[in-house]
Amino acid sequence: MDKQELMISVEFFPPKTEEGMAKLREARTQLARLNPKFFSVTFGAGGSTRDRTLDTVLDIQAAGFEAAPHISCISSSKQEIRDLLQLYQQHDIKRLVALRGDIPSGEVSAGDFRYANELVEFIRQETGDHFHIEVAAYPEFHPEAASPAADLANFKSKVDAGANSAITQYFYNPDAYFYFRDECTRLGMDLPIVPGIMPIYNITQLARFSSVCGAEIPRWLRLRLQDYGDDLASLRALGLDVVTGVCEKLLAGGAPGLHFYTLNQSGIITTLAERLGLKAA
Repeated sequence: MDKQELMISVEFFPPKTEEGMAKLREARTQLARLNPKFFSVTFGAGGSTRDRTLDTVLDIQAAGFEAAPHISCISSSKQEIRDLLQLYQQHDIKRLVALRGDIPSGEVSAGDFRYANELVEFIRQETGDHFHIEVAAYPEFHPEAASPAADLANFKSKVDAGANSAITQYFYNPDAYFYFRDECTRLGMDLPIVPGIMPIYNITQLARFSSVCGAEIPRWLRLRLQDYGDDLASLRALGLDVVTGVCEKLLAGGAPGLHFYTLNQSGIITTLAERLGLKAA
């Protein structure tokens, strides 16, 4: 695939402070050189960052870029989601990342939705084809899935409900992505499944993220990273080599693009993009 045709996207989280927003804008300026199709903005558990998510999306739009807010349905009523969809339509937002979301700590009610496919179906019922809907995919399978087959069936339910494309959880084993993609094709799912890419910033943070989302850190990589201890320069150099190799294999194997989990930082991703030849001149 020509690099100009790749579906490149970038994920931010909504900052809590003006200083954080200034840093995000700086990162956005740098990452805009990748010519991303859109910037996505995460949505806190139970809608806890709703206002900050919208503010961040509007700031990105004002700078001339397409922005896609995440929308999670757990602990939400249909009316709350309806109101949010109408708000996004009023602001001419055209793309959503539709997720179930995690149940907030101490939350009692799960709300009107149990699964992301119900959210996707509701968005289509309420807004027709107004939104391009991205959903999540798990090449190494969702940690709550009863089996790989059950997880694939769950993903297919989101596709059948009206999803346009998917972004995967991050992983460091390209074969997991290829097997997942091929199984989706075998089951009749014809949509772009874009790999999610997580740069390696430090092992403690990565281990924490991975324990929550079920992403596997290969044993050899985990031990090598741990062996560096406080030597962050060597750790990040190895991480950059590993992630570059993963991306190269994914693109060579026909992945339609890359979705970068930035943690609101641009440095490592800018270097990675240069290595991959993705950066605009």
